[in-house]
Amino acid sequence: MRTPLIAGNWKMHKSISDGRELALAIRDATDRMHGNFGVEVLLCPPFPLLFPISEVLLESPVMLGAQNAHESLEGAFTGEVSVPMLKDAGCTHVIIGHSERRQHFHEDGPRLAKKVRAVQSGGLQCIYCVGETLEDRDGGETESVLERQIAEVVGGDLNADRLILAYEPVWAIGTGRTATPEQAQDVHSFIRGRLTAILGGPAAESIRILYGGSVKAGNAVGLLDQPDIDGALVGGASLESDEFVGIISAAGQKGS
Repeated sequence: MRTPLIAGNWKMHKSISDGRELALAIRDATDRMHGNFGVEVLLCPPFPLLFPISEVLLESPVMLGAQNAHESLEGAFTGEVSVPMLKDAGCTHVIIGHSERRQHFHEDGPRLAKKVRAVQSGGLQCIYCVGETLEDRDGGETESVLERQIAEVVGGDLNADRLILAYEPVWAIGTGRTATPEQAQDVHSFIRGRLTAILGGPAAESIRILYGGSVKAGNAVGLLDQPDIDGALVGGASLESDEFVGIISAAGQKGS
């Protein structure tokens, strides 16, 4: 059985003091859940907060992740951060290919393929994001867009044990709109089918696929109850401890 993963993407939010306070509240709440009911929990703060948050999470099962990474080990890349640097800061996971990186920073398939491999080569888990826009969905292009995004990056050279996918319907991020559990399951099932075609059945069955479209405590149970939804990549709701812990609790019903 795939262990549910609840990952909080803080995006460009929180000061160091506010981030510490939030991480502490989440850490203490998950400790009270007696092992999170078989749920893995991950916090992905902005780069300057990584080390301060890592100190809060010492000796805690809550893991630390980064929101992006450069594909090179080092070099003259002003403003970038490498995988070894992230590992030194205490990260275990890195998000690659988030829709905001694709949209605002024009990251394309070939570059994302390099980034995914850099993360895995550095010994970290990669959360690779895929998803369609509202225009894609309304035009009946959801599956073709996802197939392309998966084919551009996922290949037989990847380590399935260090690969997680996140389906984030762009039309449901920050809009308050959420795919129905049935809609989300249909897409997750399609993604797993594509993984099967590329990596084979056993590998595809082992890879977790997270849902990432306006997940909240109030809708988490229905989404996480679906057979191919293995957790959530949470944006806005991860900035409030009660909301985020509510999602973790909902995942615990699946993980128990």
